[in-house]
Amino acid sequence: MKNLPIPSKLYEQNRQRFIEKMKPNSLAIFPASPTFPKSGDGFYGYKPDADVLWLTGVAQEKTIVVLYPDNPDKTMREVLVLLRPNELLEKWVGHKLRKDEATRLSGIKQIQWLDGFDAMIQVMMNSADTVYLNSNEHNRLDTELYRTDLFFVQEIMKKYPLHNYDRAARIMKELRCIKTAEEVAVTQTAIDITAKAFDRVMKFIKPGVMEFEIEAEITHEFLRNRATGHAYGCIIASGDRARTLHYEDNNEVCKDGELILMDFGAEYGHYNADLTRTIPVNGKFTERQKEVYNACLAVHNHGKSILKPGIAFQDYVKSINAEMERQLLKIGLITEEDVKNQDPDNPAFKRYFYHGVSHHLGLVVHDVGSYTDVVKEGMLFTIEPGIYIEEEQMGIRIENNIWITKDGNEDLFKNIPITVEDIEAHMAR
Repeated sequence: MKNLPIPSKLYEQNRQRFIEKMKPNSLAIFPASPTFPKSGDGFYGYKPDADVLWLTGVAQEKTIVVLYPDNPDKTMREVLVLLRPNELLEKWVGHKLRKDEATRLSGIKQIQWLDGFDAMIQVMMNSADTVYLNSNEHNRLDTELYRTDLFFVQEIMKKYPLHNYDRAARIMKELRCIKTAEEVAVTQTAIDITAKAFDRVMKFIKPGVMEFEIEAEITHEFLRNRATGHAYGCIIASGDRARTLHYEDNNEVCKDGELILMDFGAEYGHYNADLTRTIPVNGKFTERQKEVYNACLAVHNHGKSILKPGIAFQDYVKSINAEMERQLLKIGLITEEDVKNQDPDNPAFKRYFYHGVSHHLGLVVHDVGSYTDVVKEGMLFTIEPGIYIEEEQMGIRIENNIWITKDGNEDLFKNIPITVEDIEAHMAR
């Protein structure tokens, strides 16, 4: 791993939080994500399972976490199952965790090898009453794809059909959306690295640079600061390409007079940052660009003023949408007549703002969490309003990461430029 060691206390706390939600005499099993073949004998880069990471910090393939807090054998109440290292494997793919290394990383003292998993789990299953099995229950999951998580579930249930089974994902969704101070500290490092990259590209951008050159500057800054890499596909969209929400081609020239929308974030310790800024290629906003930018910033700041514990998330969204409508009226993109005659299912503002304003953030960029309940202390959200104007070939989005505190919220990107004046002054330097 590129990041500095993360104290195992973070993962020990997470496991305890899950254990407190388990039924009496229950067993929970969390298998890691598999590796996926690319072509020939190649593989895609490995992406660890977020729940295994949350419980242990271990990012190695073929890892399994077993929690059995009422196990009669007290030495087997927390078990981390790992791929057994062997000399030939390590000649090809490099070092695999030893038991002492895994214990330092996760805080779990009982480490077992994968080739002994079946025998170990049989003994536990013979004592347990309820078994928690895990699956991906993200609301936006593509369910058409082959599900390796469900294959593991089916295999366990086939071998042990008479147990009571429950869904670990329901508990994980509830717990993972509430970030501890330790988790936010790691996230803050990812955010600080992202801020350094933004500072770097503001000094680098000028008319004539290519979008991919900006991406390269960001990547360099990420890696030199120990980030694992990009949290998601880097979006460097100049001119009219900024209206494409997930533009990742990054292959065009940045022209004088254009704005450039940059949406990127570092991953550090497997926690993610998510930043969007829109800045002028030549360092100076035109009057119209400034007008639209300030309208978007007003919506962003409105979001920060109301995203606090106790507000229902849907009420927050309604308030954001109402503020966006006010700002679009103010800058002349919609009229009172448009609002009066609008379809309630397709309001006038949606022509210029056509995506959600916030999502949970964490080990996954669009992290697990409810969008129907009230906002709670410890949640970590993005706030990212945007205004996209086809007739003016302009797209503006502004995004920061907001941690919900007891009485309000904390902007984790508060120290980087966000106003027109600060951006222009920073680019001038």
